[in-house]
Amino acid sequence: LLCPCLVYGAYIFLPFDVPLLPTISARLVYTLRCAAFATFPIVLGMIVSGISRLCSSALEPFGELQREVEIHRTYVSQSVHLFILYFFNMAVLATYLPQELLKLIPLLTGLFAISRLIFWLSYAIGRSFRAFGFSMTFLPLLAMLLWNLYGMFVLEPENLLA
Repeated sequence: LLCPCLVYGAYIFLPFDVPLLPTISARLVYTLRCAAFATFPIVLGMIVSGISRLCSSALEPFGELQREVEIHRTYVSQSVHLFILYFFNMAVLATYLPQELLKLIPLLTGLFAISRLIFWLSYAIGRSFRAFGFSMTFLPLLAMLLWNLYGMFVLEPENLLA
């Protein structure tokens, strides 16, 4: 319930406009630029994972990982997988949205980045707290997937393979 409220509030109250993007290629380039911002939590996770791996007291580099190192490694791995799903859904979404709704692309990108950071923090606190951050990442991704399928099969079935 929190994600739609956050996106709607940001859509209404944040004072920015999307540039005019009449072609599909311009929309995809805009989506790619927004997606570059979504990689920030992943890159930060890689840096922290490398630092924690260097600072761990393990004598064997290929031995059992400590909990702190494992948390960061798991976070980076899951974030990369979710980012790939996010990016492809966002690219398809950018082709179906009308011009006045393209403001959702940077808003959903910011939601993805913030929710991954919340997931990382809650995962470091304890495994039972990570559901909130994961749901803030996964449920908008699921909503984008459902909208993309709806757009492909119901709104424009004649252009499905075009």
